[in-house]
This record gives sequence, structure tokens and C-alpha cells, in this order.
Amino acid sequence: MKVMKHKDYYYLAHSFRADGKVVHREKYLGKEIPKNLEEIRKEFLRECMQGTFKKLNAIRKNFRIEWKKYPGSVKKEILIDLSVSFTYNTNAIEGSTITLHETEDIIKRKISPNKPLRDVQETINHSKTFFKAINEKYELSADMLLKWHKEIFSDTKQDIAGRFRDYLVRVGSYRAPDWQEVNKLMKEFFEWLSKSKKTVHAVELAARAHYKFEKIHPFGDGNGRIGRLIIAYLLRKGNYPLLIIEHKKRKSYYHALSKSENDFVNWLIRKYISAHRKYLGKN
Repeated sequence: MKVMKHKDYYYLAHSFRADGKVVHREKYLGKEIPKNLEEIRKEFLRECMQGTFKKLNAIRKNFRIEWKKYPGSVKKEILIDLSVSFTYNTNAIEGSTITLHETEDIIKRKISPNKPLRDVQETINHSKTFFKAINEKYELSADMLLKWHKEIFSDTKQDIAGRFRDYLVRVGSYRAPDWQEVNKLMKEFFEWLSKSKKTVHAVELAARAHYKFEKIHPFGDGNGRIGRLIIAYLLRKGNYPLLIIEHKKRKSYYHALSKSENDFVNWLIRKYISAHRKYLGKN
């Protein structure tokens, strides 16, 4: 999505693919670029994505129909398998040496591989935290994120576990906000989340929440894992199937995070629809 100038007039322009065709839409802005351009941009994007939201709603509807058919014991096994895949991929993205098969051994069979104890312990702790996150009844809060962080890292990184950072961090070429701004930025994050959950589609909300959280980067380490748990929490709250961001496709994920918020939202929603295409077109 970009701002275009036709002589003395400004427009928002957005091209996207729908039903195999490229669709181009424009929105008139006026003779000057509005001060609230970012809000106008988000609303315009939402208007352009009505067809996409219908697909997402169909995924939710058909997923819930299928999920209700499963006996409780089967649901439990599905969630355990989901925990294995989610835990393996999110930890592998952050550099864990534990393989998918070893993750399954650790979580399902309590068998520890000959790997660094830190990686094994973080696998165990993450799986437990994953289940807490997707079954959480309360609204997302700073205390909840701090608790998740402490549960994952209390055995391996005790000096930072459950604490927002009080020092500067850089992630590649991205310099995170000054640590003195973290508490204020997180307060604004939760205010935004509280307001947006009433009006923003659940999958879009999960994408925007993840992007905003990663840009704040409130922890000294573990931001990616907590950020992906936020996605899982919000999707589960909205009764949507979860999304696993795969380790083997992490370059695409990092590239999307390096772009604008709307670009990341588009990327994640496309990824989500592709991952759950089996729920489309069912009656």
C-alpha cells in the first residue's frame, strides 16, 4: 500500500490478489496528506480485505464444527501434538539445538536427548507455558507476559527471567526503544489491545499485536517466543485454529517483520489462510 500523487491530489493505492486476479483500489486523501494517515491506511486496508475476512471467518466456522466432533481424549492428543510442533519451531527459530523428534521425546515420553541442558529445560518449560497460554481465561496483561517469561526461562536465564529489560538491545540492524520507555510503551500496547479487540478481526489483531510487541522488544531475550505465544493466545481467544511459524521458513518471517506493520499483517494473514486452506469451502 502506498501514497500516490496525481497532480495536486493524494491517493492511497493498494493492489492485492483475489480469486486469482490482481485487484487495484484507490482512496482519495485530498490536496494534502492527512495527519492521521496511518489510521486511514489501516482502515483502507481493512476495506480492501473484506473478501479475506470472509475466508478467515469460514476457517473459524468450519474449524469449530470439526473440533466439536472430536472426543475429549482425541482433542487432548491433538493439543499435545500441537504443543510439540509449536515448541520445536518457536525454539528452533531462536537457536535451540533440539530437533522435532527430540522435542516429541521430551514432551510425550519424558526422554531427554544428549543435548545442552538449557535447550532441554527450555523445551519442557515452553511446552508447559504453551498450554497455560492457550487455556488462559483472563485478559492479556503485563503480569501475564512476565509470568510466561519467568516460567520459560527461570531454569536457564535467572538473571532476566520474568523481568522487562533495563538496558539497550539491538536485533540485527534494528535498535529497540530505550529501556526507559519500555513500561510506557507496554502500557500503551495493552491500552491499544483493549480498544482494538472490540473492532479488529481476531487474526488481524494477532498479527498487529505480534508486530507491535516485537518492535517494543521489552525483554532482554525471549521476545520472539513470547510474541508467538501472544499470537496463539489471541487466536485461541477468538476460537480460531492456531498458527505455527515454521523454523524452515523463518527468513520469510524475519523479512516480513522488517517491513511496515501493514505489510506484516498481510504476510501473516496470507500465511494463515494457506495453513488452514482445508477449512475453506466446507458446508
